[in-house]
Amino acid sequence: ASSQKSLGMAYFLWLFSFVLVCGLQHFYLGKPLRGLLWLFTFGLLGVGVIYDLFALPSQTKIANL
Repeated sequence: ASSQKSLGMAYFLWLFSFVLVCGLQHFYLGKPLRGLLWLFTFGLLGVGVIYDLFALPSQTKIANL
């Protein structure tokens, strides 16, 4: 069983990733392939980083189901 994921931590990692554009929030939420995609494409050239700003609440909710 996995532990509950925190939206606050996901946003912290998003902010950290926004500076370094490395997708840490996706690794945290259990999506390593998406994390690697963000890492190697610089957050889908920044578009994915902006998308995550709005999508993190639903991504966190899904990770907690």
